[in-house]
Amino acid sequence: MTPSKKIGLGLISAMVIAGCGSGSTKAPVPSEEPALTVEQNTMEDNILLQEWTGPYGGVPAFDKMKLEDLQPAMEQGMAQHLQEILMIASNPAPPTFENTILAMQKSGEPLDRAFTYYSIWSSNMSSPEFREVQQVLAPKISEYSSKISQNKQLFERIKAVYEQSQKNPLPPQQQRAVQLIYEDFAMEGADLNEADKKRYAEINQELSRLYTTFSNNVLAEEENYVVFLTKDQLSGLPDSFVKAAAKAAADRGEEGKYAVLNTRSSMDPFLTYSDNRELRKEVWTNYYSRGDNNDKFDNKDIIKEILKLRDERVELLGFENYAQWRLQNRMAKNPENAMELMEAVWPAALARVEEEVADMQALAKAEGKDITIAPWDYRYYAEKVRQQKYDLESNEVKQYLQLDKLTDALFYTASEVFNYKFTPVPEGTVPVFHEDVKVWEVTDKDSGEHIGLWYLDPYARTGKRSGAWASQYRSHSEMEGDKETVLASNNSNFVKPAPGEPALISWDDATTFFHEFGHALHFFASEVKYPVLNGGVRDYTEFQSQLLERWLSTDEVINQFLVHHETGEPIPQELVEKIKKAATFNQGFETTEFLASALMDMKLHTTDPEEIDMATFEKETLEELNMPSEIVMRHRTPHFGHVFSGEGYATGYYGYLWADVLTSDAAEAFREAPGGFYDKNVAAKLVEYLFAPRNAMDPAEAYRLFRGRDATIDALMRDRGFPVPSEKENQ
Repeated sequence: MTPSKKIGLGLISAMVIAGCGSGSTKAPVPSEEPALTVEQNTMEDNILLQEWTGPYGGVPAFDKMKLEDLQPAMEQGMAQHLQEILMIASNPAPPTFENTILAMQKSGEPLDRAFTYYSIWSSNMSSPEFREVQQVLAPKISEYSSKISQNKQLFERIKAVYEQSQKNPLPPQQQRAVQLIYEDFAMEGADLNEADKKRYAEINQELSRLYTTFSNNVLAEEENYVVFLTKDQLSGLPDSFVKAAAKAAADRGEEGKYAVLNTRSSMDPFLTYSDNRELRKEVWTNYYSRGDNNDKFDNKDIIKEILKLRDERVELLGFENYAQWRLQNRMAKNPENAMELMEAVWPAALARVEEEVADMQALAKAEGKDITIAPWDYRYYAEKVRQQKYDLESNEVKQYLQLDKLTDALFYTASEVFNYKFTPVPEGTVPVFHEDVKVWEVTDKDSGEHIGLWYLDPYARTGKRSGAWASQYRSHSEMEGDKETVLASNNSNFVKPAPGEPALISWDDATTFFHEFGHALHFFASEVKYPVLNGGVRDYTEFQSQLLERWLSTDEVINQFLVHHETGEPIPQELVEKIKKAATFNQGFETTEFLASALMDMKLHTTDPEEIDMATFEKETLEELNMPSEIVMRHRTPHFGHVFSGEGYATGYYGYLWADVLTSDAAEAFREAPGGFYDKNVAAKLVEYLFAPRNAMDPAEAYRLFRGRDATIDALMRDRGFPVPSEKENQ
């Protein structure tokens, strides 16, 4: 998922993950020194702090980054930023938007740059050496963040500007920036008394350490558990998987064997195709036991401590539980509303699972297999049922899903809907941090105006966190006419093909590829003036990316870009029809595994942590929810990185479903239009109201401007093939 790139907010998850200021303020050192100090001469020497140079408005010096520079760069950058903040807070002039809010938005540029490199090591290039640095820096970053969010003088100035704006409203984007910053500082304890502020800061420091430990434990478990196969254990596996597994084994010193890595992109196809049930169980167990092996990388005690500290922290602010505090400024507003949505969908999902399991059990019996469907069988037999019911084999579809062609499909969609042109940047023009990374320039298709650069890091490797995500190295802003263009990246974990072979991916992986590109387009479309407005409300920011998934299955994309990797022939129309007919297939599994994680997230954060036994809570909660024994949570608690490696998705995992309600409803707006998904009028409204404003306006208001009304759950239920509540009532 997408880290927030905004400076000026007090939230650790926003402040700590690289902000992106604009402009430059070289404030003199104030008389009152902050705790962190800086030597100005070393600022100039450290490449990680230096202003980005080169083409396209300057680009990160990824080719010159060295790990030994990271800790001093971060410490120096934090010290300088604190000095700038101290000058803003102690300014004797009456507080105004310009000398307080705008000054904050323009501060901290060197630190922003250092954080960009930090995020690359953290997500794309981790190593044991980096993790040692990360452990040292985590509490220091938390201390730095607390010094800003709990600066009494600073908050008084922010509060004064906010109160003035309530009486005499500012221009819309200024008004929104003031509101967001004021509310965020208030949420972070800026109004607490000194004793509670001290405790609040201590909690944040301890949490930052725990989040880092949690993440590193999961990464260690992914690296430590690799299943090596011999030639006689390959039955059922597609040739493309076998070739990639052979390369993965050779890369790990096991020439002649085949490696199944402990990542979703390796686990998922293995469980789908391998005929060896015992090996499926082993691979499944490795993946779903990450962080739960009762060893030095076990995360259960860490989670318990995180929950206790989060609960204590929000009690200082007067909230009953963490979920209540977190959701106050989300679209859901409170945990009750989030639970209401999930509970409306849950029964239909369970009913569908029952049907799916019955189909699989019958097929296994017909094959003469005396087994009860277990979690490690679900994908395998679901694939067989898919072939039987729809004559559709996932591996057959995969032959038409080449990564390069799908990348072209992304560009086509961006061209038709957003009017963007993507042009490859010649190799060597822009520094990259790994040879796999490629770069494209993004321009307006008509005017040729430069919009930004798009970096793609597609393949899995040691030290790269699992999953797929989008991030920004620089976000759009236009403060005082000083325009910053976007540097955005998409990151995946596709299995790298053998030399000379195409990278073939599954339909699910292709959908995720479009999803993450949706985040990148959201970055590029930004028309906000201030970096703080480039953030978003968590249960809304997934909407734009989920909506972009819909273009993968449009005829225009299918007919042009889904061609056979050997013959170049377009995908047969009869296979396309099978794909479309099977669109709601396996929705019981997909909805239930997701919702189980979302419900668990909410239950963990609305239950008194003292009453939670981490060894039994997950099992007992799932039993209360009547979770089918044949399915496991998409992210089991001990490796639920969305929720426990930071705070971005804590009590926010439901947001994917909330956003999917908007997605399905918005997709119907395109279906109802004369031009379908390429209708120019609907596309223009999409960009104007749902992409370009980012967080410059209230999300609910933005959606109403696009659709003319609020979204309803009906379209979501139709999309998933579930009974529609309003239609049932009218029968």
